[in-house]
Amino acid sequence: MMQISDSYNQKNSLFNAMNRFISAVNNMDQTVMVPSLLRDMPLEEEKNMNAIRTSGTASPCFCESDMYSYYVLLKSIRSDIEWGIVAAEERRRDKLGTSALEVSRMEQEGEDDDLEKLFHFHLSGLHTVLSKLTRKANTLTNRYKEEIGIGSWGH
Repeated sequence: MMQISDSYNQKNSLFNAMNRFISAVNNMDQTVMVPSLLRDMPLEEEKNMNAIRTSGTASPCFCESDMYSYYVLLKSIRSDIEWGIVAAEERRRDKLGTSALEVSRMEQEGEDDDLEKLFHFHLSGLHTVLSKLTRKANTLTNRYKEEIGIGSWGH
């Protein structure tokens, strides 16, 4: 009985979620040979969300994005996971001015909340986001295969 529980918990670990995401993005990166073909090509789910967007209730993030935007975003996030947030902050320093890392440090100096509760909140959020991003990478890969005519390959 313990093995089943451990196996379930391992499946849902942050480490495994990150590995699934990185694997999905690596697969996407290996599959997409001509990223420029992704420009102006909406994700399938994006096509279905047009009615929601026009009503103004959708999230402002990626409202008018194409598959190429997702491709670049997913690769950037993979890089941040693999190389760390400090490397990402160094790449973005010129673009943002004050780095998010510095802002985070300033906030930490003024607060000493329940760190365990804060950790679990962020861990849960990170796991949720990684799961969604993994699905996006898999969707993008499958759509690319369909568009170039190899939709049944790799299944």
